[in-house]
Amino acid sequence: MDKRQSLTLLLELLWWVVTAIVVAAVLHPIYKAMNVWYFNAWNIIYVIVLITFARYIFLLPHTFLARRQVFKIVVMLLLFPITFALITGVSGFMNYIEEHTFEPITGHLPPSQKRSIEQYLWVEMLFFGVGSVIAGPTLAIRLFISVWRVKNRGTV
Repeated sequence: MDKRQSLTLLLELLWWVVTAIVVAAVLHPIYKAMNVWYFNAWNIIYVIVLITFARYIFLLPHTFLARRQVFKIVVMLLLFPITFALITGVSGFMNYIEEHTFEPITGHLPPSQKRSIEQYLWVEMLFFGVGSVIAGPTLAIRLFISVWRVKNRGTV
């Protein structure tokens, strides 16, 4: 493995550590206040997807994807069903809250803490959920441009 590949791998691992720290920081208030959080898996997926997709959108030349044309095309095609799955998750969260309110989830909390954790849950889920939904097609466009640039200009 040459120096560039080892630095790319190190950077990738560093970003995964940063992503794990952000996931832990975002979910800590929820785990601290809640007995049950039905959308835990979606919540983790949204945070990971938003950070990872945003990283690939802006830092693509510094990733392992930079010169792998076939892999970029495969990822680009997979982004469409991934985006629809993310939309389904956001819709499921919003439908649950509209039908059941936050009462089954936050009913055990004292009123002073209840309102703040409900607001945190709503804002956090929508920020990372909608952000990941927007980042999916944006990454697909970025990968398409990158494939064109590598083929026609030799740059990423």
